[in-house]
Amino acid sequence: MNREFLQVSSLRGYEPEIGRWLWCLEDVRHTITTKLTGIDQKLLDRKMHGRHSIGSLLYHIALVEADWLYVEVLGTDWDPEVSSLFPLESRTASNLTHIEGESLEQHLYRLKKVREVFLSYFRSIDLNDWRKPRVLEQYEVTPEWVVYHLIEHESHHRGQIFQLLRELQEQ
Repeated sequence: MNREFLQVSSLRGYEPEIGRWLWCLEDVRHTITTKLTGIDQKLLDRKMHGRHSIGSLLYHIALVEADWLYVEVLGTDWDPEVSSLFPLESRTASNLTHIEGESLEQHLYRLKKVREVFLSYFRSIDLNDWRKPRVLEQYEVTPEWVVYHLIEHESHHRGQIFQLLRELQEQ
């Protein structure tokens, strides 16, 4: 019998503590992309029982990650290349914007591009900057907390995606 060895590692090229948090962020993403490999367009676009489609959730995950990076961590305008990946607003009224007709490859490209930019920034910071609060109008937030929040956010939506995928495949 093959035994798994389960542990948190540190991404190379980062301060070790920061690298461990980023490894966790990457691990959540890996489970999503692995599970979705090969799904067809109908499953990606379909809404079920008033819930969001898988495509809409993937768009939302990428948009939220980019927004936290640019607004809370960097405090700058979005890079035009990243901004161009989001032609639609995240929400319409109180619901996520329904994304339909984008291929899995398009969704994965968007997720990958945002993550590349996100990870690139964290290569250049040390533990002091990692824990240095960014002062915004409504709150103060550290990059450390942003990464924690994004792990939590993506994990939550990963559960929604996996449940929806299972239900759609059972039909």
